[in-house]
Amino acid sequence: MKQVHNRLSDADVKALLQAYRRGAISRIDLQSALGIEKTRFFALLSQYRSDPDSFSVAYSRRSHSRLSPQIEAEIVDLIMRDKSLVDDPRLPISGYNYSALRDRLVDRGLQVSLNTIISRAKALDCYIPQVKRKVHDRQVQTDAIGALIQHDSSLHLWSPFADDKWALITSIDDYSRVLLFADFVLRETTWAHIQAAQRLITTYGVPLRYYVDSLRVFRFVQGRDSFWRKHVLETDEAEPQWRKMMTLLGVDVTHALSPQAKGKIERPYRWMQDRVVRTCALEKLSTLDQVRQVLRQEVDRYNNRQVHSTTGEIPRVRFQKATDQGLTLFRSLSVPPPYASLADVFCLRETRTVSPYRRVSLHKHTIALPNVPPHEEVDIHMTPDETTNSMAVRIWWNVKLVHTTTLPLNTFRVHF
Repeated sequence: MKQVHNRLSDADVKALLQAYRRGAISRIDLQSALGIEKTRFFALLSQYRSDPDSFSVAYSRRSHSRLSPQIEAEIVDLIMRDKSLVDDPRLPISGYNYSALRDRLVDRGLQVSLNTIISRAKALDCYIPQVKRKVHDRQVQTDAIGALIQHDSSLHLWSPFADDKWALITSIDDYSRVLLFADFVLRETTWAHIQAAQRLITTYGVPLRYYVDSLRVFRFVQGRDSFWRKHVLETDEAEPQWRKMMTLLGVDVTHALSPQAKGKIERPYRWMQDRVVRTCALEKLSTLDQVRQVLRQEVDRYNNRQVHSTTGEIPRVRFQKATDQGLTLFRSLSVPPPYASLADVFCLRETRTVSPYRRVSLHKHTIALPNVPPHEEVDIHMTPDETTNSMAVRIWWNVKLVHTTTLPLNTFRVHF
């Protein structure tokens, strides 16, 4: 049925409303005559009562029916630049992101609907239908912040103008979905993951549990025995450096057996990955500092401005509400005894046996330990500092700090 203004004149509608007010016609009959529902009827009646003289049912469009040539050109330009990113096999992008394109137009002061952008993309043959995936029941499994931290990393070429790939390390709180840590590193190493944990824990406190994959940094996984070789150590019978740190802090560690099991952090990864790569490509960014700035902007958008699809809340708002209500399992960081410094907690650990000459060998360095008896085992804590190219070494024996020294970092030929 046609709309009221296409079937009846203003005078006709006024006459019917006047008849209703006199009691000459019922509401049901009037709605039937006008072809409208109850809500629309009372809206017209209220409009007529407030100002009978200027009453009109004429439809007035609130926005322009056509976009200006300038906006059309902007949309086409952005879509075609997006196409060049999708077609680049080096980049971790497999489809178009029209929401990100709309946000870039908004940043330029141009308001365009998402449907309009999609229709232009289809006309330009720049549309990939979404693959229907198995429905996933997204639930929040925890009841407090700090109950579960999902930690992961992703190695990609984050800008087509960059020469190298960088690893993005992130940690997300399960309850609030806040990204508590996100940063790029040149190389994904054990030390990089230890530093990521240190920044999170010193900022928010010690969580109850970490959820990670089975990467060698987090877990020792041994393959099956074979006819030619029988393994001495089985899975989890050796503790990697990162796991030793978590054990010292009293943090439980759970391992995911597949990428699908880490969906809560994989989805933010895909979201940030898509946005960061597109922004870096459009702005022709090439250095780590430039790309890191884009990452910070997207983390801010995700944490502080975007409503999460699972929780229905902005992550930072949900995190703060939980804090105010006491729904937190973060506990204050304290240095476990007998240690007195964080340098003995967030560090790399090795053990050595003291020689008859009261010395230990550490990566071709000989360190004298005159206060330690021969044949005793000592714990060596190492803290790398790439900015000063130094390695701080702290040696413990019999729950006492017996020696400290600093050595050149480039003399340690190991993968930290």
